[in-house]
Amino acid sequence: MKKQYDPRMHTAEHILNQSIVRMFRIGRCFSAHIEKKKSKCDYRFDRALTGEETLNIEKNVNSMIKEDMLVTEEYLPKTKAEKLFSLERLPEEAGEKIRIIRVGGYDACPCIGSHVKSTKEIGDFRITSTNFNNGTLRIRFNLSISGK
Repeated sequence: MKKQYDPRMHTAEHILNQSIVRMFRIGRCFSAHIEKKKSKCDYRFDRALTGEETLNIEKNVNSMIKEDMLVTEEYLPKTKAEKLFSLERLPEEAGEKIRIIRVGGYDACPCIGSHVKSTKEIGDFRITSTNFNNGTLRIRFNLSISGK
């Protein structure tokens, strides 16, 4: 059964994760709490972000959202998916066919959540706060409809 995440927020999480991977050469978040009004992602990291880094992440995510990328799904046999992706965050009951979500050519990962059809549906991404504690970087964020 699919987890009932807010599709806009959940797709934004995918873009945030890939932005962090590309900008800092670290893994995707190890923990996330995705809600309609506000969300957070936790990363294994070695320090707090600078204000400039936080702004650059936000700019990058918004730039990717504005690309109007299609969000698609495909199903791979588990044996193939585990060679291409980390499956550690999927529930055991995910089965032998693993759903891969692709955000244009920018991101691809296994996922059971709900997503928008195109990134233009997401709206504006905003990092509301970050903090670092004992090897964990937490990024809190929210969304607004463009122009509101």
